[in-house]
This record gives sequence, C-alpha cells and structure tokens, in this order.
Amino acid sequence: MNEIVSNLLVYGSLPEDSILWQLADICEKLKDGTETKAALRGRVFHQVKNLLTVATDYAFDKNLWHNYLTFILITNENPFSLVCEKMGAQEGTVNNFVTHDFDMFKELFDYDFSWLEKELSIDCFTQLTHYQAIRKKELMYNKNVSEKVRTLSEKLETAESGADFFQYVTEFYKDYGVGMFGLNKAFRIAENKDGSIRFLPINNMDTVMLDDLIGYELQKKKLVENTQAFCDGKAANNVLLFGDSGTGKSTSIKAIVNQFYPQGLRMIEIYKHQFKDLSSVIAQIKNRNYRFIIYMDDLSFEEFEIEYKFLKAVIEGGVETKPDNILIYATSNRRHLIKENWSDRDDVESQNGMHRSDTMEEKLSLVNRFGVTINYSKPSQKEYFNIVVELAHRAGLAMSDDELRAEANKWELSHGGISGRTAQQFINYLLGTV
Repeated sequence: MNEIVSNLLVYGSLPEDSILWQLADICEKLKDGTETKAALRGRVFHQVKNLLTVATDYAFDKNLWHNYLTFILITNENPFSLVCEKMGAQEGTVNNFVTHDFDMFKELFDYDFSWLEKELSIDCFTQLTHYQAIRKKELMYNKNVSEKVRTLSEKLETAESGADFFQYVTEFYKDYGVGMFGLNKAFRIAENKDGSIRFLPINNMDTVMLDDLIGYELQKKKLVENTQAFCDGKAANNVLLFGDSGTGKSTSIKAIVNQFYPQGLRMIEIYKHQFKDLSSVIAQIKNRNYRFIIYMDDLSFEEFEIEYKFLKAVIEGGVETKPDNILIYATSNRRHLIKENWSDRDDVESQNGMHRSDTMEEKLSLVNRFGVTINYSKPSQKEYFNIVVELAHRAGLAMSDDELRAEANKWELSHGGISGRTAQQFINYLLGTV
C-alpha cells in the first residue's frame, strides 16, 4: 500500500497522521519487520477506530473503506479540483497527472487486506468492507455529506479504470464542487489562536422551503428574483429584510439557501462581534466558484456601537471592490438598523447650534447600501387565522376551522401577539397535547 500512496502526486498532500498514510506505513513496517506485530496490531486498531469515528459522523455504510477513499477525493482541495468545481474538467497537461492518481485510487479501492489480516491475526477490514451501520436520527450526522459520499462511492465501485474515476469524480466536482464549500450549505466562522479565521459547517440546517412559509408572496417573490439573478451571474443587490419579529424573515433566508444550493449558493452566518473579520472572510471565498450570501440575523446597532462602520466599508465604499460572488442578506426588526433619537432629526441643536443632519446621514447611510429592502409586517388577525388553519391542516390536526380560530385567539393573547411564529407555537402546543 505504501508504494501506491507514495505515488500520489496531485492528491498526495494528505497529512501524515491521516488514516490512509498511517495504514500505508503500517503495511510497510510489517513487510520490513521494523515493528513488532503486537505494536502494529495496536496501530491498526487505532486507525480502525478513527475510520469508525468518520463513519459515524457521516453515517457511512456497507463498504467503509470505499466511503473513506471517496471522502478524500471529494474533500481534497488541490489546484485541479478547485479548477473543476462547478466547471468540470478542462483541457490541460495536469489531467495526465490526475489520471495517474486516479489509477492509484483504483488500486486502493481494490486493495486486498487479507494478507495484513492473516499476518496480524485480525479480521477488521473484512468487517469494514461489509459494514452494517446502526440507523441514526438525521440530527446525529451530516446527512447532506453522507448521501453524496455514499452515492459516489457506489458509482466508483463500478469503475474499471482510472479514466472512469476521472470521469465520475470530475462530474461530481462540476455538480457539487469540492471540499467543505462543495458539501455543505451553510457555515459559521471561528477565530483561531493566531487570529486567523476558519469556517465551521452547519451540519444540519433547517430544511424549510419557501412554500412552507404561509403568505408573504410578494416578499418571497422579490427575494427569489434577486437571488436568481445573483446565481445566474447577473447584477443583484444586497438585501435587508425588516419588520416585526416572528414574521418569517430568518425562515425566508434559510429557505432561499435550500432552494438555490444546487445552483451553487452557500451561506456564511456572521455575528455582530465578527464584523472585524469580514475582510478575511471575503478574502478566503472571493475566488471560489460559488455564490456566497453573508447572512446577518437580527441586525441592529445602538448609538455607542461602531461595528456598523466595518459593515459599511465592506458593502460599499472600501478601497477594494466587493467580489461579484458575494452578497449580504440581513434581517432586522429596525428599518434603519441604527437607533435614532428625535434630536437627530433637528438640523440645528438648540443649545450650541451644532448641525445634526450629518449625524442623521451617517445613520441612514448603512441601510441605503442595501439595494433591496423587504418589509415583513405583522399579519392581520384574518391572515393569522389563515396561517393557523393551514398549519393545522399540514400537521393533520383533526379540529374544525372554527375551533382552531377560537383557540388560536386565546393563545395569541397570552403568547406574544399575532405572528407566524405564534401560530407555529400554537400548532406545536396542539400536537403535543394530542
């Protein structure tokens, strides 16, 4: 195995502590006799445990060895895979090197572990290649990644050569991309000890779709039109969704990401205290073949907060032009985002004659950088009842519409007033009492 792995060129940049490199080293040590069989047996068990951990995280099944090798292929960000993402294979000499690597992966797919099992008196790999996974709840693993890995793995099992591997893998890159951004819909950011940032996948994002949000048809239409233009490479605007709480602003953003994910749309959620990292975020994603929405939920600022200045510079007005593959979508309960005082609207302060119009302009300049603003207002009582009735029908509740309206009215009086969120909470309550 060591001879195969050491022959990898384009895909050879795996860390030395990776399962593949460690197994290759174990095979080499066993052949040259530089380590005892007892020690090597312990190392094998350790790597098998690591493989089982990966399999649990992604709900791999059947042939875990093939699943693991496939996982390497679709997460390895190298010059070739990055060019192929969302574009497919292009003509070039590098294809010869890659085909050679895929020949090696074909050998790894077909690798016979029986000699290793015989020498060390183990049967781990026989079991790993005929694995029956315990069924898990979807929230316990990354379903999105799991399905893609297992589907491609089964396809690669039918490959007869490295050329077949080349075709299947590059088709995958074109359809989904490569690495973390190719496999996941949404991300958060975290700061490393050295001050740099890293992206953390949101493994099990809400699968809500726009049709699940009852009403707000005009609002949804505006959001879809802008996002479609963005994904098509046309001119599009930053979007601010503002209005009453519980009306579906955040839900709409999640639904948009779910709808346009197959078209290469990804979302990065940024919190207010992370605005200082926006430039670093943009630097890491601006050259990728995806469309990114930088999402800011419940965006608002108090007078003493200055983070909005970072945001203003990034959106429009900084020295560096914002990349075409990035838009900012934000939700807020405030139309103007930054808290205003009545004194801000007085052009001249009565005490010292100081002009206040500059202050006003400063506060309004942020919201003006959002080319599309969409108002999610609180529903009327009639609309609220319609939402309740529709949600109840979808949930299969056996209550008459009149009874639902009566109980919904009682519920909203003591649970935060009329909103889509209140309606959903009411339905959840009913489902819990059935």
